[in-house]
Amino acid sequence: MATLPTIYVLNGPNLNLLGMREPEIYGSDTLDDIAGQLEDRAQQLGLAIDMRQSNHEGHLIDWLHEANAQGAKAVILNAGGFTHSSIALHDAIKSVAVPVIEVHLSNPHAREEFRHRSFIAPAARGTIAGFGALGYALALDAAARL
Repeated sequence: MATLPTIYVLNGPNLNLLGMREPEIYGSDTLDDIAGQLEDRAQQLGLAIDMRQSNHEGHLIDWLHEANAQGAKAVILNAGGFTHSSIALHDAIKSVAVPVIEVHLSNPHAREEFRHRSFIAPAARGTIAGFGALGYALALDAAARL
């Protein structure tokens, strides 16, 4: 049986608390809810999803390297707060050939000033922000077309 092209979906700090943490900003969907939605959409697109979450920057970097080494079709990355602070994630994205799509549930530009700067965006293929959980599905559709 042929292996389906895989999209890694990497989630950073505090995203394990989706559905409980500030639902007025991040929505009521949990990360498991989003994973289920992505699995359904991926099946329609003939793709496999490898969804992961960590509160540790190094795990995200290791998984970016792994996605590249495993020949993933793309990576969808919600780096959470690391978006605004991690030069290491920026460098990791630049060091891999796999395209990375940055996703944010909220619109960082409509929030606090410190959230307006993304270290991920200059290294990513594109960014989707402000559409809640739908942003992941939009990123998956984009990844399928790469």
